[in-house]
Amino acid sequence: MNDLSGSVPVTILNGFLGSGKTTLLQNLIVQARRMDGLKLAVIVNEMSELDVDGRILDATEILSRQDAMFVSIPAGSISSEDGLAQFAAGVDKLRASGATHIIIETSGSAHPWPLLEAIRTSDAVQLHGFLSVVDTVTLAQDHDFGRAIMPTASADLAADRRGVANLLAEQIMFASRILLSKMDRLEMEHIRTVAEAIHPINLGADIVAMKWGNVKLTDILAMPPYDHARVATLGAELTEWDATRGTSSMASAADYQIDSIVISDPRPMHPQRLWDVYNHFLGEGIYRSKGFFWLPSRDRLQLLWNQTAGSVGLEIVNFWKVAALEDPSLNLLPEEREEMRRRLEGFSSQFGDRHCRLTVIGDRDGLETFANAVRECLCTDEEVALWKAGHDFEDPWPKATTRLN
Repeated sequence: MNDLSGSVPVTILNGFLGSGKTTLLQNLIVQARRMDGLKLAVIVNEMSELDVDGRILDATEILSRQDAMFVSIPAGSISSEDGLAQFAAGVDKLRASGATHIIIETSGSAHPWPLLEAIRTSDAVQLHGFLSVVDTVTLAQDHDFGRAIMPTASADLAADRRGVANLLAEQIMFASRILLSKMDRLEMEHIRTVAEAIHPINLGADIVAMKWGNVKLTDILAMPPYDHARVATLGAELTEWDATRGTSSMASAADYQIDSIVISDPRPMHPQRLWDVYNHFLGEGIYRSKGFFWLPSRDRLQLLWNQTAGSVGLEIVNFWKVAALEDPSLNLLPEEREEMRRRLEGFSSQFGDRHCRLTVIGDRDGLETFANAVRECLCTDEEVALWKAGHDFEDPWPKATTRLN
């Protein structure tokens, strides 16, 4: 029987949409497997109803959503009243499963303060690190390398509102360590510019640059208990700001005018039209789009679309199950083919388990325009017929691949 009398140490991975939290989480889970005596548990919070991060863990076989050490809180902020209730229930489940450390990945629109308060008043968990993951590329492109965050946030407050810049600033303010992600995408002098710009926002936090989530788990586990007293005044001020205006900015993405749309269809994306959308329709207000899709030119591959601000990455997550069934070179035994058919029951008769399912997150104004442009990328019936006939589609996306260990 597990001892539930003591509190379990937890670490929060916070940061704006697309900053690199999931990549960091995957890296930490892999490291945890090599550590004797550590039973690392995970709570993942998604803003959208589409639990992309949980599905990524499933597809990469790093950690299944069915695992006793995994809890998903989809479709909302963990800092909302409902999200905090799910968090408390998740903690109870993970403690009962014998977790010795819990990592919480918040949604990109989650404000840290309500979650920090819930942890401070809990006997079940103790915070040992609030890591704010900051996307250096987004700060360089949209926030003058971070220098525009505080002036914009101050202007918003003067206009009696809180915008995205306020959320970015406040996520940094509450951090005990700031991780500058995607350092491989900028020159080192630009990384230093970002660090110098955000350092005054939180003088008490370490600032560490990283790429592809390469952070030592041992360093994170060694972090001391979080100093809740240091941020108590800031939290009280934010609570009062909401109370005097009747808002719920710290709990809801809607108060930042951020919304999400899910695009779901079994058809493939036309590679050329998708390329055109990326190059011509990706406006500044589209913060994040992420999910699984397939191309008729690469129909064996389960691909991950991973867009943040003005950049997008394509990752090979896995192979579609139906692709294995259709491949005669694999020489599957009759019983293996039968098992594969059984696992494909309920999927599309045309496409098998192939599907496109993306979530798009951005400013309410302009979000539907971008989502419609993405929907136009789906292949027509005529194009599907061409794919079935073995037609070669023009595909401008990069062909070279890089394997990450």
